[in-house]
Amino acid sequence: MAVPRRVALGDVAAIERDIVDPTAIETGTLYVGLENIESGGHFVGVRPVDAGELASSKFTFTPQHLLYGKLRPYLAKVARPDFEGICSTDILPVLPGPDLDRGYLAWLLLSPDMVALASSRATGANLPRLSPSALAELRIPLPPLPEQRRIAEILDKADALRAKRRAALAQLDTLTQSIFLDMFGDPATNPKGWAASTVDGVAAQVTDGEHLTPARTHEGIKLLSARNVRDGHIDFENVDYIGADEYERISKRCKPSRGDVLISCSGTIGRVASVETDEPFSLVRSAALVRPKGDIVRTKFLEHCLRTPALKARMLRRANASSQANLFQGQIRELPVYVPPISLQDEFVRATACVALMKVNQQRAAEAVDALFASLQQRAFRGEL
Repeated sequence: MAVPRRVALGDVAAIERDIVDPTAIETGTLYVGLENIESGGHFVGVRPVDAGELASSKFTFTPQHLLYGKLRPYLAKVARPDFEGICSTDILPVLPGPDLDRGYLAWLLLSPDMVALASSRATGANLPRLSPSALAELRIPLPPLPEQRRIAEILDKADALRAKRRAALAQLDTLTQSIFLDMFGDPATNPKGWAASTVDGVAAQVTDGEHLTPARTHEGIKLLSARNVRDGHIDFENVDYIGADEYERISKRCKPSRGDVLISCSGTIGRVASVETDEPFSLVRSAALVRPKGDIVRTKFLEHCLRTPALKARMLRRANASSQANLFQGQIRELPVYVPPISLQDEFVRATACVALMKVNQQRAAEAVDALFASLQQRAFRGEL
C-alpha cells in the first residue's frame, strides 16, 4: 500500500467543547470522568448522575464523538461512546469529519507512536495536559476512507480476541469467588455462624495514600491510585512515578508491602486486590491499604471477603452517602467481616493457588494475543497491513 498523506488532525476533525453549566445537568444524564475510561479505550463504571450532583461545568458529547483524555496523555484514554452524555473537561470530544473514520482515529490515537507524540506535546510538570490546539496540530496519516475502515475493522476484531481472553481470566476470578462462598457463605448473612468482626478488628493498619499532590517524575518509584486497583490484581503498568525523597516522605503515612490488601476509594469504588510483590511503591489518597493481622485472617481470605457482592455493595452505598463519592478510612474500618478457623482459611488459600496456576496459562495466551494486536497496530499505521 502507498504511504498515506499526512494532515493535521484539526483539518479533518473538530475538537468540540460545548459546555453545559452544572445547574443545567438533568437527572439521568450519563457522565464520563477520566476514571471511567480505561487505558486502551474501554469504558468502566459509567453511570447516570442526579441534578445538582456535579459542581463544575462539563462538555457534552454524542455517539458520533471520540473522547480523548487530555490529562496525562501517556495513559492512552481514548474511547468511542455509543451513547450521549457529558464528560469531564479533562476529556476532549473529537468529532471526525467526512474524510475520517472514527474507529480508525481511535486506534491511531491509541498507537504507541501517537501516544508518545501526544505526551511530548503535553505541558505541566505534575499534571501534564495536552491542549486542544496541540491535539489539533498533531499530524496523522490519512489513507482513503475505505482503507481506514478496513484497518479499523481488523483492529476491532483483534481487540475482540483480547476481550475474550480477558473474559476468560475474569471467569477464573468468578470461580474463586464461588469457592469462597461455598466454603464460608455470604458475609451479609453469615449462614455458617462464624465469629463476627470488622475490618478494624482484623487489621493491624488501615490507612489511605498521600493526601497532598505528590511531586511526580518521569521515572523512579511507582505511584498508584484507585485506577491501578483492579479486582483481583494490581495494574503496575499505567502508573505515575515519584523520586526517592518523595517516596520516603509518603512512606511515613502509607508503605504498601506484600500481604496488604488495597481498596479503590474514589471513582470506581470498592475494587479490591492483594499485594503480591516486594517492589516498593506508594499510593495517593484514592486508594486505601488494609494490613491484615496474619494470625487472625489470611490475606487472600480477606481480599475475597471484601470482594463479595454484599460488601462491595456496602462500600458503594457508604461512599455515595458522602457529599462526594469517596470511601473513607472510617467507613472501611466499620465493614463487617467474619473470622472462620485459620485451618479453613488456609484450605481456601491453597484452592486459590490452584486457580492462580490456571490464570497463569490464560495470561500467557492473553499476552500472545496482545503481541499479535501490537504487531497489527504497528503495521497498520506504517502502511504495511
